Amino acid sequence: MRFMVIVKANERSEAGQMPSEAELVAMGKLNENMIKAGVLASGEGLHPTSRGLRVTFLGGKREVTTGPFAPSQDQVGGFWILNVKSQDEVLEWVKQIPFTQGEVVEIRKVFEPEDFEPAVKTKAGRKVIADEKKFYKKQKKAK
Repeated sequence: MRFMVIVKANERSEAGQMPSEAELVAMGKLNENMIKAGVLASGEGLHPTSRGLRVTFLGGKREVTTGPFAPSQDQVGGFWILNVKSQDEVLEWVKQIPFTQGEVVEIRKVFEPEDFEPAVKTKAGRKVIADEKKFYKKQKKAK
């Protein structure tokens, strides 16, 4: 199962302050360990919201708002996607994140194609789920 580990933005990240070299090295070691264990699917840090856009969908209209977006603690500063066997396992990985300055992460389970099957009633819907399953199976083989 996949989990998204969401790193919440903070004043430092929203100011565009880069991590120190020591912080980068510590994070690199954790990422390397997750790669070796075969659990890291993706992980990225994000630029501050001042460099972002927000799109609001209202009927057929699209409203674009430029950043920054406040409050910073409600924004995402980065993320990992981990393929693990359980919520306990993802929590064990998260406990190893080398944060020390009050950073906050949120752990959320990612929907798998099978999770949508009860809502699907049509051939078109079943095709979407089948295509999603093929995509994820292909991704796993590519590793």
